[in-house]
Amino acid sequence: MNNTFKTKKIKIIKRAFLILLIIGLLFTHFFAPRLITEIRNPVVNLIKRNKVKDFDISSNIDNNIKRKDLKISAFDGITLSARLTFSSLDFSKGTIILLHGIRSNKEAFFDLSTYLAQNGFNSVALDSRAHGQSQGQFCTFGVNEKKDVKSVIDYLIKKENLTHIGIWGQSLGGAIGLQAMGFDKRIKFGIIESTFSDFKTIVNDYFQLHAGFSFQPFSNYLVERAGSIGNFDVNDAKPIVYCENITQPILIVHGNKDNRIKIAYGKENYSKIKSANKEFLEVNNANHLNVWKTGGEKYFNKVLSFLNAQ
Repeated sequence: MNNTFKTKKIKIIKRAFLILLIIGLLFTHFFAPRLITEIRNPVVNLIKRNKVKDFDISSNIDNNIKRKDLKISAFDGITLSARLTFSSLDFSKGTIILLHGIRSNKEAFFDLSTYLAQNGFNSVALDSRAHGQSQGQFCTFGVNEKKDVKSVIDYLIKKENLTHIGIWGQSLGGAIGLQAMGFDKRIKFGIIESTFSDFKTIVNDYFQLHAGFSFQPFSNYLVERAGSIGNFDVNDAKPIVYCENITQPILIVHGNKDNRIKIAYGKENYSKIKSANKEFLEVNNANHLNVWKTGGEKYFNKVLSFLNAQ
């Protein structure tokens, strides 16, 4: 009797283990990669959004500043949403495309666009594909987004008669910005904050951050599956490769307390940039989300000095 009970118990355990194994494999193959690339996924949308901690550069809304919402057709036919904010001076020093981090949107740049307008710059805050009001399902970590930036530049030149265009990107937006600068020389200058050098590496880092251990073959498998699901070449999502083609003036910024994207990656990107006019700015005690707040007025004065020199 006891032997029969033990045999049944062992069978139940084996079956349960097999079922859990199958569920785990199915989850790993079909769903887990979507956590990386599918921004519109309803489950993914439950994840807390990244929000940059603002430095109060614009305490009051300036009603004299002119803003214009844009709908721009991307290279593959999806519609991108952007907001053009015009310089509030009698002239413009240039136009800056603003690129947000993952799961953020163009609204994060409302105060910054006001600040830039008050200092003589037009700005274009862009909802990256699959974010905000832009169409699309998947984030491709710069592979398609750099081409979207090209479409935005085409639009600004042809439809708005704007030239002398620069870029300012944060985190994912910084990675897109680096790839765009290496891809399209019409971008005349750039500010890149807190970004990574290689997509596969940063996914492994995030896996270690959240799981507590690193297993690169597994994270690489998730990345390859994410690329397959999102229909993009994950090996092209390497900002550091595009850095080798950047000759424009550029300011690379990173907080030295960033535990999401290591400052070492910012320095690696910087080392590969060919520009004779490049600077690396380390923001003391800043983490991934509070470069603006920690750097404060001193930081924005530095950035403004860089912009005014272009």
